Amino acid sequence: MLQHPKVKGPSVGLLGVSKGGDLCLSMASFLKGITATVVINSCVANSMAPLHYKDMTIPDFGSDLGKLITSESGLIYSMNIWNNPLEEPYHQSLIPLEKAQRPFLFIVGMDDHSWKSEFYARTASKQLQAHGKDKTQIICYPGTGHCIDPPYFPPSPASVPAVLGLQLFYGGEPKAHSRAQVDAWQQTQTFFHKHLNGKQSSKSSKI
Repeated sequence: MLQHPKVKGPSVGLLGVSKGGDLCLSMASFLKGITATVVINSCVANSMAPLHYKDMTIPDFGSDLGKLITSESGLIYSMNIWNNPLEEPYHQSLIPLEKAQRPFLFIVGMDDHSWKSEFYARTASKQLQAHGKDKTQIICYPGTGHCIDPPYFPPSPASVPAVLGLQLFYGGEPKAHSRAQVDAWQQTQTFFHKHLNGKQSSKSSKI
């Protein structure tokens, strides 16, 4: 990645949403040269499929599709189907964040109906502190759903992820969600400027 002509270096920042977020957490934990990671509504454990790296395998924490809830309009609520990665035997799916070259920024939509994003972010912070790391940065946005896109993208209250093939409800109130997209993008850029370029900023979330 550092050899790519569009990568400035000498370090790399990662940005991931949903499943892409836990992949970024895994990359930050096992690969060198990654010094800043932003995850949006992501899990602190490996989800949906086992992760293989060298001679190691991290299992996914699994789900119970019998807990799916279908609304009258046909949308699927999936937040409660996921097993708790803090419980046996699913704790083996936890990503060893303490191995990462800090820091992390967790962006959370408080109206996320896909999974318990705030719980996972708080779990990550506790995990890092238990290993002597600083408390990680978490920004929570009320009324905001799962898919927090860059500014001015139309809010996505639902879609059909290829990995599940179901029409999932993502949540989010249009006005609050749209405002969160603007602020989250600003916070992401500020975070990367600070930790990749060494440029300090006092900008804080406006929401």
